[in-house]
Amino acid sequence: MSKAFLIAAPWSNSGKTTLTLGLSRWFANQGYTVQPFKCGPDYIDTIHHTTAARQAAVNLDTVMMSEEHVIDVFNKYQQQADISIVEGVMGLFDGAVKDQGSSAAIAKLLDIPVILVVNASSMAYTIAPILHGLKTFDPKVKIAGVIFNFVKTDSHYAFLKEACDTVGIQSLGYIPPNDEINIPSRHLGLHIDDTFETVIEKAAVHIAAHISTSELLELAKGIGDIEKKTKVNLVTSKTKTIAIAKDKAFSFTYLENLKWLEAIGNIVYFSPIKDTVLPEADYVYLAGGYPELYLEELSQNTKMKTQIREAADRGVKIFAECGGMMYLGNAIIDEAGKEHPMVNVFPFRTSMKNKKLSLGYRKVLYNNLEIWGHEFHYSRVLDDDQIATIARVFSAREKEVSTKIYTYQNVYASYIHLYWAAIDPNSRVDFLLQTKSTSNTDT
Repeated sequence: MSKAFLIAAPWSNSGKTTLTLGLSRWFANQGYTVQPFKCGPDYIDTIHHTTAARQAAVNLDTVMMSEEHVIDVFNKYQQQADISIVEGVMGLFDGAVKDQGSSAAIAKLLDIPVILVVNASSMAYTIAPILHGLKTFDPKVKIAGVIFNFVKTDSHYAFLKEACDTVGIQSLGYIPPNDEINIPSRHLGLHIDDTFETVIEKAAVHIAAHISTSELLELAKGIGDIEKKTKVNLVTSKTKTIAIAKDKAFSFTYLENLKWLEAIGNIVYFSPIKDTVLPEADYVYLAGGYPELYLEELSQNTKMKTQIREAADRGVKIFAECGGMMYLGNAIIDEAGKEHPMVNVFPFRTSMKNKKLSLGYRKVLYNNLEIWGHEFHYSRVLDDDQIATIARVFSAREKEVSTKIYTYQNVYASYIHLYWAAIDPNSRVDFLLQTKSTSNTDT
């Protein structure tokens, strides 16, 4: 029987990711099969979870997904593991609207215990009323234990332990600060290398030396198969070839989206950075990533750019998100203001100069289809005033936003990372795989 728990925090920057990576690697090193999950729409943390656990990480999100879909996905992956570790998002009850999509909502839906990690560097017994509030705010959220982070001494920990005893939550120990296990920002182009591997290994050893991993497993819930709530009947046959961009510049994908593509087509991967030949394919998927970090390589690979542009002109179905959309534009402008020519399927340029964050859930209304996704980028689009959008886009609070979905022939491109694995299978086929006449354009 699999064990499962969710790592959450009262607020951000408490050390959830470091703890998740360290514990995932520690248990994996002990011979357990560890299945990592990530609450929310983050497609960067899952890359690092996968590295730490040596097992592909999966997103769980009650905004982009129905509750039934979340349960089905969790069940599918956890039943193949010894330990399932779910990393929360932001503070425990922080969601898109109130607690919608929060760590607490996921823990409650899946009925798994919460292990809190608290940055207690500047706090002592005052943590007691905070823990009390978190414990009693929603009794259906089961806070089973606490790990205190950035605590230097036993004397400091004594106050924190007394607070736990007062509130009735088990303390699992404290983690002293350690500069060698600091995880750099995942949003600045961090890539997996030997240095990152070393950090994860050191985090595993450091964390296991200071907390009780045995007590943690005792608090984790034993999970059998959760009853499936949905029935998927995919009306298609595996007769198409789907080419997916996959390299250092294009790597932001949702595992379930890829699994769905694998179910309907023969997958081939290619690199817009290194490859000079676009695979023969019926569909091309250009996911998001860090194209801004590899502008010279992408720009200089003229053979690949030409083949993608010619495929677009021929009517090949191309689906591009965020970094993939930027790649299909006329040029990308770097932070210094230098232009780097790109594929030129669309006449707009995107710019990293004067960066500004755009972030949030997005609901896309396209014909009769509603599909959710997430937008996260620092670049902005230039020269697209005369280009129409094919859909209406709304935030989680139902406010219409200006993000466009661009189309040319059978090319669809947007900043939005869509999660299509959760919508009706036949609607997915219609949205992702339909083609239209190549005799007209929408640009």
